[in-house]
Amino acid sequence: MKLTIEQNNLVKSLGHVQSVVERRNTIPILSNVKIEAGDGVVKLNATDMDQDIVEATPAQVSTPGTTTVSVHTIYDIVRKLPNGTQVDLNASGDGELVLSAGRSRFTLQTLPTEEFPVLSGGDLPNTFSLAASELRTLIDRSRFAISTEETRYYLNGIYLHKAERSGSAMLRAVATDGHRLASVETPLPIGAENMPGVIVPRKAIAELRKLIDEFNDQVQISLSETAICFSFDNVVLTSKLIDGTFPDYERVIPNGNDKTMEVDCKLFADAVDRVSAISSEKSRAIKLALSKDLLLLTASSPEHGSAIEELEVAYNAEALEIGFNSGYLLDISRQIEGDTARFTMADSASPTIVQELDDTSALYVLMPMRV
Repeated sequence: MKLTIEQNNLVKSLGHVQSVVERRNTIPILSNVKIEAGDGVVKLNATDMDQDIVEATPAQVSTPGTTTVSVHTIYDIVRKLPNGTQVDLNASGDGELVLSAGRSRFTLQTLPTEEFPVLSGGDLPNTFSLAASELRTLIDRSRFAISTEETRYYLNGIYLHKAERSGSAMLRAVATDGHRLASVETPLPIGAENMPGVIVPRKAIAELRKLIDEFNDQVQISLSETAICFSFDNVVLTSKLIDGTFPDYERVIPNGNDKTMEVDCKLFADAVDRVSAISSEKSRAIKLALSKDLLLLTASSPEHGSAIEELEVAYNAEALEIGFNSGYLLDISRQIEGDTARFTMADSASPTIVQELDDTSALYVLMPMRV
């Protein structure tokens, strides 16, 4: 295998694929990237056995071929080369890859391509396209609620599924950690009518979000009950799905809440942030005391003292006091993109619904706490 590639292109692709690979691996081949050159293109492939990424980049290929080399080593070398440098890669099949650029020359150890695992998603019968901007919205407004508790592994991802709202078919992303729940939806794309409900793992979500950060076209999504594949630009990201049953989250969403507060979202978030500076590190508790058109935010701790802040709100129901984890309250407040947030409550012990006043595509549920 012999090829020449521009440093900028190589470092960009290596940067994408190397983040899938764990720094420490008991299986040596999983530390490597597979480099496959042919027809003016070099394909870089990395996997951790749960997810697999392939990225194609233009290159001048003199001799087609494949090899595998430590992905973190080659990435560290290439990113330190001057911008715009022409990088020559030459693997002669004797267990070494020679990387040359300007006056620099590196000889890297390789492993046989045959040892590199193929992560096969099998048949992925459900295929549809979604705008990258919509996919970013689904991820950004829900992933903060993904559970990090490994024992409840079925909550360690985003539940992507077909749902219905007001007679319209929707593609809905739901995440919960048992304390808060995020549900975000967009109209169901053509081709997704028969998709199964799937749980996309947290790590795959993080990789996908990085990859589509500056991409603004359509992302093709193919899935089965065991794997999901995202294809866009010159990248194909495949991931196994979490093998578990996502709980019936709709049972958690209250439908009898009768007390409504509307508040300027930025003023509210800033006030919560200030008052929470006093709350204890362990509970991070903050109390909301509501009376007619007035909200009192309070926090106290034996170590730090107490804090109180008033806010004007739209509220006409009976007086109510309710406590929340201030961190969870801030997480949800930051997802509200409009000016006004609506809180719908029942009492101090029941879940509260939070939504943007003018956008019902996202719904958040927050469990209260005793304060």
